[in-house]
Amino acid sequence: MSEAVTRPPAHSGALLASLDPLLRGWLPRQRWFSGKGRPVTGLEIAAATELLPPGAEPGLLHLLVRVHQPLSGATPVADHEHLAPDCYQLLLGVRGELPPRLAPALIGHVTAGALAGHTVYEALLDPRLATLLLERLRQPGRLGALRFTRADGADIPSGLVPRPLGSEQSNSSLVYGDRLILKVFRRVVPGVNPDLELPLALARQGCGRVPPPAAWMTADGGAEPLVLGVLQPYVAGAADGWELALQVLTKGEDFHAEARALGRATAEVHAALATALPTVTLGRAQVELLARGMTERLEDAAHAVPALRPYAPALRTAYDALADLAAEGGTGLRAQRVHGDLHLGQFLRSPSGEWTLIDFEGEPARPLPERRMPQPPARDVAGMLRSFDYASRSHRPWAPQWAATCRAAYCTGYAETAGTDPRTSPVLLRAHETDKAVYEALYEARHRPDWLPVPLAALGRLAAGEDAPGPEPDAVL
Repeated sequence: MSEAVTRPPAHSGALLASLDPLLRGWLPRQRWFSGKGRPVTGLEIAAATELLPPGAEPGLLHLLVRVHQPLSGATPVADHEHLAPDCYQLLLGVRGELPPRLAPALIGHVTAGALAGHTVYEALLDPRLATLLLERLRQPGRLGALRFTRADGADIPSGLVPRPLGSEQSNSSLVYGDRLILKVFRRVVPGVNPDLELPLALARQGCGRVPPPAAWMTADGGAEPLVLGVLQPYVAGAADGWELALQVLTKGEDFHAEARALGRATAEVHAALATALPTVTLGRAQVELLARGMTERLEDAAHAVPALRPYAPALRTAYDALADLAAEGGTGLRAQRVHGDLHLGQFLRSPSGEWTLIDFEGEPARPLPERRMPQPPARDVAGMLRSFDYASRSHRPWAPQWAATCRAAYCTGYAETAGTDPRTSPVLLRAHETDKAVYEALYEARHRPDWLPVPLAALGRLAAGEDAPGPEPDAVL
């Protein structure tokens, strides 16, 4: 393999002249692009690194690109991260001519600037370039603005065949030989990404529920680095909890035991995080601030989603009750680092039946400092309760009793390991579940309008005070 050069590529102005016309049309079509619905008004290259030397065929460019977009009326004013340009990580292949097998990766043909006469494409879909990326992670060191770090003792074999993971969300993933998986973060911000920070902390605790990072990739980002990608062991042959739940629903089978096991697994990870990283006790002012943030998110969502507005006054009572609890002195609320975006799809069940927890990035739309703050464990529990409801709503006919049974079993399993049942704090749990459903309503309205009735139905029940998970049938609590 050719040696890479550490000097920068062509002047960013000439490079931007080549790429700007192509990226303006290509970026908004990507699943991971967060600025959908707003025009791209400007691009600037924050950093550019050649991972292969000039003139190599194919070439490989690593770019950090700032995307300027206007603030539209559909974007909440309180969403401060959207006021500044978003920064995206791009890996671009460069060839004189694109072979037919790479046609789906095409970004466009360059007619001007430094890359005139070449074809630019998504490098992660090119096995040769994807292999090069793994080799860089195998060999720690710097390359221009990039740094590659390998965990002590990590097993990263060479020659593993790469393949892109089909289900793309806010990031892109590559699987290497069913041994390793590389998550490439797309929208990047300065600071330690929880998807690296928390698995590293859990690995130090010996927590087997979370795959330990084998290597990672960062870039200079000023005062704080940018985390660009994390390589971890791949759970071969695993099925995620969402897929399994839908299969069970289709067959009319019971998911009670699995839901209970998921509760135990969640509590194990929470316990390990509480040991590995600092925990805090929230005082009155902090609980009131928590309730105020939930209220503000409700108001922003009601502004953007008209169908939510009739429920807003009753939903606000969930947050008022949390603030009242603090005012009455009933705080003593423990907060710690949590997953932050927990749902059935974040759990993988191995062929042996063990559950593994993945994707600790948190909700990508929320600011990084917020995602790294200690939170009540009820936030993760509420995410799972909502996920069982989503699964049951995806089934025809709707299976409300299936969801109710799973929700109760999950809480029972959690209590078996944690020693504390989430249902014994109904005010806290209702506030977090309401907050999660409000987030879902805003997300669905923006990205999947056909799914909007799912969170709206939950918000209707929550507004009526009817959505607390009851006891598990035949369970002794």
